Amino acid sequence: MIAQLDRDKWVRAAALDNAEWCDAVCRSHGLTGEFDAAAWTSARRTPPLYPDAVTLSAHTSAEQLLGQIDCTTRGASIKDSFACLDLSRHGFHVLFEAQWIYRPADHRPPAAPHRWKLVDDPAGLSDWATAWDPANPKVFRPELLTDDSVAILGCWDGDLLTAGAIAHLSKNVVGVSNLFHSGIAATDAWAGCLSTIYQLRPGRDIVGYEQDEDLTAAIHHGCMPVGPLRVWVAAT
Repeated sequence: MIAQLDRDKWVRAAALDNAEWCDAVCRSHGLTGEFDAAAWTSARRTPPLYPDAVTLSAHTSAEQLLGQIDCTTRGASIKDSFACLDLSRHGFHVLFEAQWIYRPADHRPPAAPHRWKLVDDPAGLSDWATAWDPANPKVFRPELLTDDSVAILGCWDGDLLTAGAIAHLSKNVVGVSNLFHSGIAATDAWAGCLSTIYQLRPGRDIVGYEQDEDLTAAIHHGCMPVGPLRVWVAAT
C-alpha cells in the first residue's frame, strides 16, 4: 500500500511530467506555454487531442484557468489533474476520467515478448503517428525527434507497426503516454514499453495515466494507481 502523502507526491510528479510533455508538443508546433504553481497553460489553441491547461495544484481555481486559455475558439480543454474542479457551470463537460499510475525504479522490468526500438527519423515518425491516430497524424512533428526529453518507441512485426508509446523524461521521472497497440495484447504492449524505458532511462520512476484495458495491463506489470484525473472539454 502507498501512503496518502506518497500518492499525492506521485500525482504531482505525474501531472508535472504530463504538463511538460504537452508543452513539448506545443513547442514543436510553434506555441509557447506558461508554467506557474497553479498550472501549465497555453493562451493559443493547442494541437488536436492536447489540453489547453494542465493543473499542477489541487487548489487551482476554474477562474484562474479560464483567464489563461482561449475560450473563444471551439474546443477548449482542461486536464484537471486532481479531479477536483467543477467546470460544468462554465460550459464544459467531462470528456473522460482516468487514473495516474506510478511504478518504482527499483521494480524489476517485465520480460518483453516483442522487441521495441526508437523511432528516430521523420518517415518512421509519420508511420508511427498514423498508426497512433489516423485522423490526427500531424500532431507529432519531426521537431520532437531532436528533443532530448522525448523518446518515441515502436514495436514492429516485420514491416507492421503493432504498438507504440512516448517516453518523456522530466527532472525526476519518466512519463509514459500515447501508448497504443494493434495485433498484440495490452499486457504484451505494456511489458515491452516498460522494459524498453528501463533500458533507455535506467534508475527512473515511471509515471503516466491510463484507463480501462490499459490501466489493467499497467497494474498487471507493477504500476500502481495513485489518484484520479479528469479531462474537461468545452461544449461549444
